[in-house]
Amino acid sequence: MTFGFPSSAAASASTYAKTVEMAADSAHQISRLLEPSEWAAAGIPLLRNPREIVVGLHSRHRPTPAMAVVAVLDPEERLNASASFMRRPTPADGWIFRNALLSHLRRVIPHDLRRRAPVRTAVLMYCREGEARWTEEDGAWMWGLRDACTLHGLRCGAYITLTQDGWQVLGEGRTGRRPNAVSPPEPLGHPEDSLPRTGGAASEVMRRATAR
Repeated sequence: MTFGFPSSAAASASTYAKTVEMAADSAHQISRLLEPSEWAAAGIPLLRNPREIVVGLHSRHRPTPAMAVVAVLDPEERLNASASFMRRPTPADGWIFRNALLSHLRRVIPHDLRRRAPVRTAVLMYCREGEARWTEEDGAWMWGLRDACTLHGLRCGAYITLTQDGWQVLGEGRTGRRPNAVSPPEPLGHPEDSLPRTGGAASEVMRRATAR
């Protein structure tokens, strides 16, 4: 004799299990984001001149909506390396964003995990549509940046959004109207593009390592 659940009961149990799994996954996603207040309280170092950083990265990578640009700066805020990539059409999950950022950081610059304290700083500029105000997607990128920096031995730096309204350093309140998500890039070497760069062979190697 064979015992078992009626087909309707089995279907209900399967549906319930999937609902529980989806709810748990949603809860994990919510936990993998940072609110603006949490970000501001995290002691993120302030950029001395954020517009210089924004202009330099915008000129190098020419971001469009859904593109992320991660950059590593030395203690003097000189650009050591940068990489850009398009966000995949997946839910806004800090864990997914962390993995993407970490993958690109590993491609362009060695880790600093052997140092007693982080020396270099990673900043993230994300170009997106919509208003400049904080969104849960921004919170997931913040969580991802912080975690990627920890795993790569870097100090977590600023998170910058780029929209049609301009750029904004979240958690600091510093903003600018240009560049923005639709403005043409200023040519490198422009008087306003004063992002420090080194010269010589080392600089050439870094330029080749910079991903777009």
